[in-house]
Amino acid sequence: MRPITDVTVVEVPRIHAGPWHLEIHGELGSTSDLCLERARDGAAEGLAILALKQTRGRGSRGRGWVDPGGNLSMSVLLRPGQDATPVGLWPFIAGLAFYDALAPWVGPGHALSLKWPNDLLLDGRKVAGILIEAGGAGDGRWLSLGMGANLCVAPVIEGRDLACMADAGPAPDVGKVASAVLTMLDIWMARHAQDGFDVIRAAWLQRAHPVGTPVRVVAATGTVCGTFGGISGDGLLLLRTPDGVRAISTGEVLLGTA
Repeated sequence: MRPITDVTVVEVPRIHAGPWHLEIHGELGSTSDLCLERARDGAAEGLAILALKQTRGRGSRGRGWVDPGGNLSMSVLLRPGQDATPVGLWPFIAGLAFYDALAPWVGPGHALSLKWPNDLLLDGRKVAGILIEAGGAGDGRWLSLGMGANLCVAPVIEGRDLACMADAGPAPDVGKVASAVLTMLDIWMARHAQDGFDVIRAAWLQRAHPVGTPVRVVAATGTVCGTFGGISGDGLLLLRTPDGVRAISTGEVLLGTA
């Protein structure tokens, strides 16, 4: 295990377990990389790693970015043990937590929404995303929830139209957002444990772009156009097409048909 330097540890209370241990690092290459390393070294559930600057951020589909500071770059370690929740359902639990943490900072005239499977949009442009990684087996299972949000500035990525929370009001404080995300994650994890995925699915759909929204799904096999039909009980995207409803397990969803 590498030595931890330039780091502050803050405890964030949880309702149903011991506190989150939030490590605040001045700078990291990737919070997800460090979280995976700590998971493999046996770190306990409840570890959260926040980088005030991140130089080699990792996202879905292998995309990378640099966070010069002021945005949220955080990864959370969970130890589900024998919990049978499929990995593919965790983006919805984490997405609800992320949405509810960011929503209070969205000013009048702006809209925050969830997009399948792991993005948050501000006025239709991506403002935050989630990267789920898993490993281990049995009681040694672990999950890393990588959570990134553009708070004060949107990175420039060719071909991507990105937003930041400062577009909808004063830029939120990174530490306050991190604490809010952890608090909401605890709440939604408990809700899922008590009531199951149907409740998560319904809450997620309430916060997503409306059913019937034109979308296109870009996958390795090609692009499919249709309208958003919701999500299935096992987290698949339901895409309404002229040929019927298709259940999509992977791909990038883009709003609009062109």
